[in-house]
Amino acid sequence: MKTLIYGGRVIDPADKIDSRLNVLIEDGKVAALSPEDMEADARIDASGKVVCPGFVDIHVHEDPVENGHIYADPEKAVFACMLRMGVTTVVGGNCGSCFYDPAQYLDIADRDGTYVNVAMLAGHGWFREQAGALDPYGPATEEQIAAMSAAIREALDAGCAGVSFGIRYSPGTDGRELLAAMGALRGTGKLTACHLRDDAAAVFAAMEEFLDAAEAAGVPAQVSHIGSMAGFGQMERALAMMDARRAAGQDVMCDCYPYSAFSTGLGSATYDDGWLERYGCGYDVLELCEGPYKGQRCTEEIFRSQRAALPSCRTVCHVMQPEEITRALTHPAVMLASDATLHLGQGHPRAAGTFPRLIAEYVRPGHMSLYDAIAKMTAIPAQRFGLIGKGTLRVGTDADVVIFDPEKIQDKATFADPIRPPEGIDMVLIGGAVAAREGKIVAPPRGRAVRV
Repeated sequence: MKTLIYGGRVIDPADKIDSRLNVLIEDGKVAALSPEDMEADARIDASGKVVCPGFVDIHVHEDPVENGHIYADPEKAVFACMLRMGVTTVVGGNCGSCFYDPAQYLDIADRDGTYVNVAMLAGHGWFREQAGALDPYGPATEEQIAAMSAAIREALDAGCAGVSFGIRYSPGTDGRELLAAMGALRGTGKLTACHLRDDAAAVFAAMEEFLDAAEAAGVPAQVSHIGSMAGFGQMERALAMMDARRAAGQDVMCDCYPYSAFSTGLGSATYDDGWLERYGCGYDVLELCEGPYKGQRCTEEIFRSQRAALPSCRTVCHVMQPEEITRALTHPAVMLASDATLHLGQGHPRAAGTFPRLIAEYVRPGHMSLYDAIAKMTAIPAQRFGLIGKGTLRVGTDADVVIFDPEKIQDKATFADPIRPPEGIDMVLIGGAVAAREGKIVAPPRGRAVRV
């Protein structure tokens, strides 16, 4: 079966391509790119549109496993939202958190299929609990550290793409534990990603802690969602710290989502005593996404009652500065990632709007070029995480493709309706077959596991 996508502007930063070309797909792979017409069994007219590699989201909180299967509601699942906004490959297991054994998760993805291709990080926090270190605020024993490190090594051998930490959520993690878990990465070429221990004014010490450990372990470092770590007036200095490290030879990069509000569980350590002072705010910055106060801003009474009664409640905290997010996203060592997380379709609109929003809110107003934006959404993240055959339209690679109108693409998800599909994305192909069209999923799950 041959399919020809013709008449479009092909942008593929992995190979520095930006030309009007036709793309021939055969047996799920990119077979040729040419300005000439080519014979095909099916033809897709992309005139006036951009044709680029499927978007790659390297910071996702994956759908949970229920009764041995990955949650796959076609409207409410995270992976369904990813597909509708042009993402064809994701990396789960971020912030030290996994819903399930990450290596087994990959096996389930291969067995059942998923809406998008899925790679996994080995979430340190998950392995910490499996080793018996159940108090997130307390230190692990030497025996527990040895057990979690051995289990992480097995997960890496099974194809996990690296190790993630959520030190904020496991504040009992100390230097011994960081180095031991990172030690499993030595010789693999894989990276470590981290939700830092602290943010706002304390972000600098938190960055130093993580980057010092990664440097000592000799592994590449990824600072997760830098916008929600340093987006309160610290961004310029935080990026300068990263640049100084890079200039000295350390391999470090960041990712960021294009919103000025973060999301986490109401019971998480983020909202431990002192959070109001840290962000210089009142309770009204906090919006609840579930429960009896869904869609409402908090008062002290609501915060305290719901934190006790519904600690798993998803929240949105409106505290970051928009200009700080722009500063991060336009930095050359910062790529786009959604930090998507949903609970039964409730959560932050970044799960359904991140990638179209970058073009609508940052490219069209002139903050960055379309080429640079696509690089941050395809080639850079795929190369960073070692996702071979993803993030490019190079001949011989997987035919994961997005076709969109650069003047019409627009995120439509809101805090009130966080899973609303975007507009302006004509078609999304996975493995050369159409998986979504105009914001609707039109095929059974075509994604599979990506092992690194």
